Amino acid sequence: MPFQRFVETGRVALIADGPNKGKLVSIVDVIDQTRVLVDGPASNVARTQIRLNQLHLTKFRLRFPFSGSTRVVRKAWNDAKINEQWEKSAWANKVAAKEKRAQLTDFDRFKLRRARSRRNYIRTIAFRNLKKAASRNGTLYGKKKMAKGGDKPKPKKAGKAKKGKST
Repeated sequence: MPFQRFVETGRVALIADGPNKGKLVSIVDVIDQTRVLVDGPASNVARTQIRLNQLHLTKFRLRFPFSGSTRVVRKAWNDAKINEQWEKSAWANKVAAKEKRAQLTDFDRFKLRRARSRRNYIRTIAFRNLKKAASRNGTLYGKKKMAKGGDKPKPKKAGKAKKGKST
């Protein structure tokens, strides 16, 4: 699949490194192959140059003139509602979950582990009950001659002894 996120004027990016880590900015101008001029009017990032290896490009793109001023970038940012779109994205949810996990105390991690264990136990019991019911009514392995109450096959009746030959 071809690339979808290009380094271009108006591309919204997430800063991955440095003092503004985790803030959204918009690329205003490309300086050279490794540096861009960025501006983050909504995230309080002043217009500055930043290396491309410190940015993660997002799928969002703003439309504003080449090398637009901060006022122009802010207007385009607010018109496109980038903050709302970012909050709805799966990427933002993962970042928020990661931050929340990092804030857990030792006791919180213990409680989480216990809750997961209990949830998995309940899930396993429910799965086994469904599997047993499906096995009994034949939807899992096909129809078999099963005893009514259990998983054992019905015992075969003892046949009558043949007449005529006796020892």
